[in-house]
Amino acid sequence: MIEIVAMGKKINVAIAGVGNCASALVQGIHYYNSNSSSKDSVGLTSFDLGGYEPGDINFVAAFDIAEAKVGKDLSEAVLSPPNNAIQIVDVPHTGIKVQKGNVLDGAGRHFSEVVKLSDKTHVEVYDVLRETHTDILINYLPVGSREASRYYAEKCLEAGVCFINAIPVFISSDSNWQKRFVEKNVPCAGDDVMSQLGATVVHKTLAKLWVDRGVLIDETYQLNIGGDMDFYNMLDEERLEDKRVSKTSAVQAMIPYDVPMRIGPSDYVNFLHNDKVCYIYMKGRFFGKVPLELDVKLRVPDAYNSSGVMIDAIRGAKIALDRNISGPLESISAYCFKHPPVQMSYSNAKSNFIDFIDGKKER
Repeated sequence: MIEIVAMGKKINVAIAGVGNCASALVQGIHYYNSNSSSKDSVGLTSFDLGGYEPGDINFVAAFDIAEAKVGKDLSEAVLSPPNNAIQIVDVPHTGIKVQKGNVLDGAGRHFSEVVKLSDKTHVEVYDVLRETHTDILINYLPVGSREASRYYAEKCLEAGVCFINAIPVFISSDSNWQKRFVEKNVPCAGDDVMSQLGATVVHKTLAKLWVDRGVLIDETYQLNIGGDMDFYNMLDEERLEDKRVSKTSAVQAMIPYDVPMRIGPSDYVNFLHNDKVCYIYMKGRFFGKVPLELDVKLRVPDAYNSSGVMIDAIRGAKIALDRNISGPLESISAYCFKHPPVQMSYSNAKSNFIDFIDGKKER
């Protein structure tokens, strides 16, 4: 049994990329904090996780590159276009101004067509992280932002800040980055946040079910469409390579043999706004090699689908900081992300995550 150490209650969090996912997270923290008396835990593993509640998450800094967001209070920026996630609460003034981040490859071709970049000089992220006593930085940059993601990871290493990678750029699952985080005594988690009930977790769970029930999978696909900036940005096909690898590997890891599959974002449909529609198809054979097929359609407001997962990831990462654990957080990553250092079935990942929180598992 690992000794459980109760540290400071506040979890100081910085955000890189104030898009729809950041909007849902900021609104969600305020929602659960406002309902703390009822201990409303719908959407969370638990209202109290290892001694931390959602209201203990304290935003201290935010970075973006859009003119519509830079310089605004975080409470305003999360609702600024092109964000189109639904509003569930009125977030009060936070006193946190969104600062200009380093652009690098954070603005793709399609992204730049509709988002005017701020002309302000980018801030020194290392200095901001140190001055604000940031515990954890969440990477919410657009898909395909490889250089920019690595830049923020570097700043976290320099500042001694835990890095949570919500997008499909391989850092926590990359052995070279893992070694560097261990050497700097800094934890990291990721990569590519998994939705609470989204395309990947449904698809991998179905694949595991078929395998466990002795059904041979012959072929499968997963197609996704949506109407927010994430899907518009992914019209740049060259930015999609890591996304396809991340989603495909999560499903393939559940099947102990090669299966023809096609998984990934498919198209942008503007009138869907922040809704995401997923189509999953599976074809296989069961008893006597008799064929069967399965078709699933899932429609969800996309931004909120990962917010509860991220609240759990943040609290788990803070517990790792409290215990002075460095390097990739395997249990948190397997439970909360699509492309973790170690792939697990959903049930095993959740069990390991709870064991880690309870101090029964080292990482």
